[in-house]
Amino acid sequence: MARGFIYLVAVMDWYSRRILAWRLSNTLTADFCIEALEEAIGRYGSPEIFNSDQGSQFTAAGFIELLRRHRIRISMDGRGAWRDNVFIERLWKSIKYEEVYLHAYESVSEARAGIGRYVTFYNGRRPHSALDRQTPDAVYFKNPPLAVAA
Repeated sequence: MARGFIYLVAVMDWYSRRILAWRLSNTLTADFCIEALEEAIGRYGSPEIFNSDQGSQFTAAGFIELLRRHRIRISMDGRGAWRDNVFIERLWKSIKYEEVYLHAYESVSEARAGIGRYVTFYNGRRPHSALDRQTPDAVYFKNPPLAVAA
């Protein structure tokens, strides 16, 4: 964005790399992360494990309570250990270089629309070398997990 920052959270199935839910916010609070996780659980069921970094939005009482209420085990990366969550870090790089840096969003709503189009493309049309050149949707819906991994 020309002025300010926006924050993006995504809930991803690690097996298929499919983005199950995502949200944007102009503040780094837990509420938008909780909304994304609630959407993913509502649509696809509870994962066995939820992995995240140690950001304040993921250590907030409301977020931890949501995980506990659904009996989801918590996995948090070590401080500064980006490799612990390499799948989501790779997604951030793809979104930045294939969408965000190519468009100078003027507003949060413009960013939301652009990123929404990209997520649809990413899930349904963008092949992944790690998935034998299949899309996340093709892998996810061909072999739906017994319990969604987020």
